[in-house]
Amino acid sequence: MKVNIIMPKMGESINEGTIIKWHKKVGDKVKKDEIIYEISTDKVDTEIPSPSDGTLIEIKAFENETVPINEIVAVIETNGNSEIIIESKNEIPSTDQVGSIVELPMPKMGESINEGTIIKWHKNVGDLVKVDEIIYEISTDKVDTEVPSPVDGIITEILFKVNEVVEVGKIVARISTKSGITKIVDKESKEGSELFDEEILVDENKSTRKINSNSFISPVVMNIANKEGVTQSELNSITGTGTNGRITKKDILDYVKTKGTVTTVSAPKIFSQKNISIRENDEIIPMDNIRKKIMEHMINSRDTSVHVSEMMEVDMTKIHNFIEKYRERFLKDENVKLTYLSFIADAAIKALKEFPLVNSSIDEEKIILKKNINLGIAVALEPNGLVVPNIKNADEKNVRGLAKSISEISLKARNKGLTPDDVIGGTFTITNYGVFGALFGTPILNQPEVAILGVGAVVKKPVVIEVEGIDTIAIKPMMYLTLSHDHRLIDGMLGGMFLKFIKETLENFEVSNV
Repeated sequence: MKVNIIMPKMGESINEGTIIKWHKKVGDKVKKDEIIYEISTDKVDTEIPSPSDGTLIEIKAFENETVPINEIVAVIETNGNSEIIIESKNEIPSTDQVGSIVELPMPKMGESINEGTIIKWHKNVGDLVKVDEIIYEISTDKVDTEVPSPVDGIITEILFKVNEVVEVGKIVARISTKSGITKIVDKESKEGSELFDEEILVDENKSTRKINSNSFISPVVMNIANKEGVTQSELNSITGTGTNGRITKKDILDYVKTKGTVTTVSAPKIFSQKNISIRENDEIIPMDNIRKKIMEHMINSRDTSVHVSEMMEVDMTKIHNFIEKYRERFLKDENVKLTYLSFIADAAIKALKEFPLVNSSIDEEKIILKKNINLGIAVALEPNGLVVPNIKNADEKNVRGLAKSISEISLKARNKGLTPDDVIGGTFTITNYGVFGALFGTPILNQPEVAILGVGAVVKKPVVIEVEGIDTIAIKPMMYLTLSHDHRLIDGMLGGMFLKFIKETLENFEVSNV
């Protein structure tokens, strides 16, 4: 008998729980009252025991996945038999198999995220995988992450290719948890062929599958072709990027997008597309998902907020001297790397406390004044990307605490270790383009925040100072700070006062703040 394990209700007002750890994997024997998994809610963390003796034959939700209450997260076979048969339905070819199949859905990486883009497969059909071994990477508009295998087994199906966008919950791959041969059986012929030799094509409009052939055109592709007036001969001319040359949804949409917009002229060949001239030897590079999302966010920010920028020059002498004197000691004794950014972050936090309106958002005709200071730090990603994780409750940290946190989130960002929680909920952002040598810039707001601080490079330069009433020239480490703010809420006076407060805090640095 199969027993469904559901997400329990942990309180009257709690409607979901997040799985934080599985203590068992598919195929494991479990005893009644033995801990199977752990969950976390906004009220409590708790361990969930097995309701009966048996074998864990299916896990339906990943670690870190948030699941509504009463939804099935796992299945136990109480008679201990872990061999199951997946029967055919309607037109679906049946799958005879020894062992159990584990389906890998596109994980939900945040409350507002409904899809993810597969950016890399680390495994192919037929490959052995170990539990927690990385199978594929996904990208969302919040974060890029690596998805591990929940079980030991063999990859038997990969249903989506690199760069395909997949809805949350849709199955992207299947794993056989035993090494037995998995076969696709056609009902009419009753002749099997190994799954590794044929692709099972998922029809995107119907819950049916068909064995792929070179001439197969899915209903989705055909519907788009009919709607856009693409003839059969035009379809035949499209080079499909799917398996065995199959035309994918992306192929037909790309064809429709460029149809009739590409013309050629005499040498040198120039292709004109939407007012862009493309020469024959020009390289065309598709945008990756991160760059597309950055582009969307920047356009949205430009079209939402009224951007105004103010700049001030800051004398960093006291902080520069402190870092030069204590850099090695902090690194050796506390493993803290002192940088200008941690001191600037500390000064910005003090300014936000002094001028709390800068730590807010606009909701139509309402101002949302944020009580927590969640400090975003823009992190550049190779080869051409940007992400803004934030330090939660940054106002509770001193300079050395901020230095540690900045180092930690930067490392996580560059190693694809960020979670959705790391990149949502920010209230104010700092972007340090000075690390690349830039002196100043005019950053774009990180929506829905109303201000962002741009940090230029610290460079030694001659400045005029007054010594005993006499003007003189001295060499000092100087830096430009730029505050871009939303003029719908932060006017020039408030923006200027806020920036001046940061400048004075940095120039009058006190060792006790570290």
